[in-house]
Amino acid sequence: MNRIAGIDEAGRGPAIGPMVIAGVLMREENIKKLLDIGVKDSKKLSSKKRERLVMPIKELAEAHHVEVIEACDIDWVRKSRNINLLEAEVMAKIINCLIPEVVQVGSVDINCERFRRRIVSGLGNDVKVISVHHAEDIYPAVAAASIIAKTTRDRLVGMLRERYGDFGSGYPNDKKTRQFIADQYAINPEMPPIIRRSWKTVFKITGIEMKSNLQKTLTG
Repeated sequence: MNRIAGIDEAGRGPAIGPMVIAGVLMREENIKKLLDIGVKDSKKLSSKKRERLVMPIKELAEAHHVEVIEACDIDWVRKSRNINLLEAEVMAKIINCLIPEVVQVGSVDINCERFRRRIVSGLGNDVKVISVHHAEDIYPAVAAASIIAKTTRDRLVGMLRERYGDFGSGYPNDKKTRQFIADQYAINPEMPPIIRRSWKTVFKITGIEMKSNLQKTLTG
């Protein structure tokens, strides 16, 4: 039986906080058991349900691996590359750690085949990589990875709120998030490292001076 890895991310879009990418390695015969315990796309589950599923998923899995990409690292990468390339590189790192025969991932690129090739270029082993849109709705292993990624990020965001205060969801369309960014910029233009200073939302909130400060930060 094949060993199948599902990989998914959480926190690609927020203006605040890290992005988390998780991989879950499953034996093919255990895939159906994920469905039996209620695994589905993390966005379709409550936070309490996601938390309850984490340990059963890990018990069914052969292995799992989580990578956390901090906001400042995302800013640094975006100086010369786009976030799709970053995700492909991190996913390749996870695959090299888990060593599956088959990998299922959700493509973050509009071109699924291009994203697949980018992942394959970073692999050290001969692995079949399947890259499709909405993979978490198609492949239970990817849904399981989405749950681990989401719960991990939620815990990290909770810790950040304790340290920096309530910044809302962290997403650009959240008024509380936008107000937090504006307030932090007013206090200190450098702002806390949890804010993704390369995000257009941050540019719009802080004004043209922020672009100059960001460039100095990224090239300094």
